[in-house]
Amino acid sequence: MDIVQLDRAAVLESIRVVESAGPGDWDRPTPCDRWTLRLLVEHMGTQHIGFAAAARGEGADPAVWQTRPAGDDPVEWYRGTAHALLDSFARPDTLERRFTLPEIAPEASFAPTTAIGFHFIDYVVHSWDVAAALGVPTVLPPAVVEAALPIALNVPGGASRERPDAAFRPALDPALDTGAATDGLRLVLSTLGRPPDWKPPQGS
Repeated sequence: MDIVQLDRAAVLESIRVVESAGPGDWDRPTPCDRWTLRLLVEHMGTQHIGFAAAARGEGADPAVWQTRPAGDDPVEWYRGTAHALLDSFARPDTLERRFTLPEIAPEASFAPTTAIGFHFIDYVVHSWDVAAALGVPTVLPPAVVEAALPIALNVPGGASRERPDAAFRPALDPALDTGAATDGLRLVLSTLGRPPDWKPPQGS
């Protein structure tokens, strides 16, 4: 699979797990410790909107990256943003245009395959975030997990991962995760600072 196909698989899995949420689930805690499930899904949908704009050459506009409320039907709202993103990435000219991603580097632009790679790794991890919050399994094709690992390993470390708004936390020692050697997704999660065995706090 090329990066567009890989990203599509990750986004489709994110739709599937979001569709598992019911009306009473939106205040659930998530592995993203500052976000409830609703806030996480609003972030995910807004990123779809921003990346779709970037694919059209409109990513420099700060307004397209401003978080949108999901309204009374977060599942339908999220599904709409995700399919709009997939349609945008599927356009024949998407791989001919550099992406401007001000949240990553305001003064730079990125090759389309690199930019879509950023989106891809986010939605591999966010699919798991949603699934973990809901207590359902994540089902990603082996090719997706295999492609995600080198991208995860190349995410810069250092102080940027210590910030409260960091997308990824400092890497966890995979030696402490007995399943990491046989489960590629667990290794991706550990590399990006997600505890693979995360469970919602008791009583939540």
